[in-house]
Amino acid sequence: MSYNLLITAAELAKHLDDPDWVIVDSRFKLLDPSQGRRDYERAHIPGSVYAHLDEDLSGPIIKGVTGRHPLPTVEKITAVISRLGIDANKQVVAYDDIGGALAAGRVWWLLRWLGHERVALLDGGWQEWLKRNLLIRGGNEKREPRVFIPHPRNELIVSTEEVEKMRIDPQYRLLDARAAERYRGENETIDPVAGHIPGAISAPYPDNLNADGTFRADESLAARYKKLVEGVAIDHVVAYCGSGVTATHDILAMMKAGLGEARLYAGSYSEWITDPKRTVEK
Repeated sequence: MSYNLLITAAELAKHLDDPDWVIVDSRFKLLDPSQGRRDYERAHIPGSVYAHLDEDLSGPIIKGVTGRHPLPTVEKITAVISRLGIDANKQVVAYDDIGGALAAGRVWWLLRWLGHERVALLDGGWQEWLKRNLLIRGGNEKREPRVFIPHPRNELIVSTEEVEKMRIDPQYRLLDARAAERYRGENETIDPVAGHIPGAISAPYPDNLNADGTFRADESLAARYKKLVEGVAIDHVVAYCGSGVTATHDILAMMKAGLGEARLYAGSYSEWITDPKRTVEK
């Protein structure tokens, strides 16, 4: 059996010694980019390898052009994936400590973008693993490198120029996965301009989760997103956030709800505001 959306802690625990499974720890803190690696070295799921959001899962920032976490080139992320020991035969499981909303979602989406569908998030993340008193260990771990061959699905990516047109087209829906107060332009502490892309609808990623950090039931998620997209075709639904990372959470939630795979504005709000000619709303 393969997993392409979520996996429970109990199920993952059965595969810790499976050579055909690769577990990726991607814990990361925006305010302290080195903390995730320190947390990993202190304790992690046995066998897991570490992927850093800035260093491994993003491309270089170009001031005035890109957002805060631009997509890496195919060549760069292919090298990272190969180094982590992933090839076409591997089942990948990614986890973080924010319900899959930060770098674990990025790992999941990047692999799907490159044509690898056998990748899932650990439902409930690191906290769920600890809550169940499952095995942990410290230190650094490496896997034997593999040759990963990418098959990019660039139809999953939406450019800023396309967003300019989509946001005013009633046949499209632009979903903002950030917290509602940031969408409204309140308490903005990360990006220099507060607000949202005009025409976007607020769809905060935390609303995909139960109180314990696991994903809500399929029917509940379906009701949520059907109300938000109002019958728009799923390939006309685009998710964005601050830098193109947490938006993947909304994309996964819509897939879990059975609605299909939405698209990603990878540059997201932090790229949108690089040009002062682009308007924002509060």
